[in-house]
Amino acid sequence: MTITRIEPGKRMSQAVIHGNTIYLSGQCEEGATVTEQTQAVLAEIERLLAEAGSSKAHMLMAQIWLADMGDFAEMNAVWDAWVADITPPARATGESKLATPDYKVEIIVTAAKA
Repeated sequence: MTITRIEPGKRMSQAVIHGNTIYLSGQCEEGATVTEQTQAVLAEIERLLAEAGSSKAHMLMAQIWLADMGDFAEMNAVWDAWVADITPPARATGESKLATPDYKVEIIVTAAKA
């Protein structure tokens, strides 16, 4: 079975397609607030899914990492609005140190091809 890599770099690819499954790397974006970062991350997820031949409606699983679980409600406000027009995927959310102190949220998505 063919493996397709989207935006491969020295360390990782932004997305990998194997069969009808799309795996996105963890997406982090800059922004002053959790709201801004979450909005930017979700826009990047939509872009990558579209490039891979899918959409947010075909997400299977989302793993969300917050630098501080105190930001859970703020992140959820953005997430809930984003998934309001689809059946949401399975999801897990946890707290973890992220790659830099500037990152407040990281989201990893697995999706099916459309």
